Amino acid sequence: MKNFADAAFGPEMIEAMTAALERAVASLPEPVTTSHVTLLAESILRTAKAGERDVAALERIALIELQVIPRT
Repeated sequence: MKNFADAAFGPEMIEAMTAALERAVASLPEPVTTSHVTLLAESILRTAKAGERDVAALERIALIELQVIPRT
């Protein structure tokens, strides 16, 4: 996982990010890999750090990024 040491979130934002991650993971077809979950989590952290607070938007952006990130 990338370094997000400079990010700080309150309890409500952590709840929103957790909900977005759970919803994003649940929407993926099986098998869901650890790398999928990591990429989704990184996207949600990055997007929340940029100021997004809406759970649906965090989920949607993470899923879109998962589709377009080149994987090796």
